[in-house]
Amino acid sequence: MDIAVLGMGNMGRSIARRLLGAGHGVTVWNRTEGKATEMVYAGAREERAVADAVRGAEAVVTMLANDEAVRSVALGQLRPVIGPETVYVNCSTVSPALSTELAAAFPQRFLALPIIGAPAAVGSGTATLLAGGHRDVLDRVSPLVSSLSGTVRLYDTPALAIAAKLATNMLLLSEVVALAESFAVGRAGGLRDDQLRELLGVSPLVGPGLQNRFEDLLTGAEEGWWSTVLGAKDAALAIEVARESGADLPVADTVRGMYERAAISGLNEADIAAVGRLYRTPAGSRG
Repeated sequence: MDIAVLGMGNMGRSIARRLLGAGHGVTVWNRTEGKATEMVYAGAREERAVADAVRGAEAVVTMLANDEAVRSVALGQLRPVIGPETVYVNCSTVSPALSTELAAAFPQRFLALPIIGAPAAVGSGTATLLAGGHRDVLDRVSPLVSSLSGTVRLYDTPALAIAAKLATNMLLLSEVVALAESFAVGRAGGLRDDQLRELLGVSPLVGPGLQNRFEDLLTGAEEGWWSTVLGAKDAALAIEVARESGADLPVADTVRGMYERAAISGLNEADIAAVGRLYRTPAGSRG
């Protein structure tokens, strides 16, 4: 397929790289210059304008930071120029309300496709894809979807797929903060980091998803792919979904606050595991 990928953050580049490896023709675009260079070397074509990037594409994929960015690109730049037969696939984590809006703006050719998994999982084809929309739309882009992963869960609407993504994200965001607090308790009681690693690193209470960030959380490493800013954004979206149905999420409110605090403390570009740094400073004190 000829596919345009809009958004060259960590996940956008992983998507483009995976599609190139599967033999698709890939055109890439990013709002700011410089992030697509690696993809160009890998065989993609870069365009400076959305209209040029999507010209002749059979499918357009967006992987952008938030509702504002997706709305600006999809409804402001993409909708006027997208081909009548082109399927629009949004992999970004946005609000269910925006996904519903996008489905109405691109009738019979919109698919929500949020991804569970890190860029490395996308690269290895082991991520889980949460497809939301009509089965026939999914079928039309089956070469694209199957190239990304063999694990696809289909939901009746885009909003449901987004709700599934937010539920998953909220769990991991909460687990990361909980493990950071567990480390803080152990250190306060006199345990060294090597003892915490020996105790919790093999614990069945620390699942595989959390194990991926265990060492970074323990050491305060900042490298990663899911920034504290995006973590706070996703937690806020999850809280918004719950409140719209009358549910209260006091733990989620606290978790969101920790990522917001990490972001404004200078860790805005750091991975969510960097929230552990707050528990090594007075700013992270809960007393």
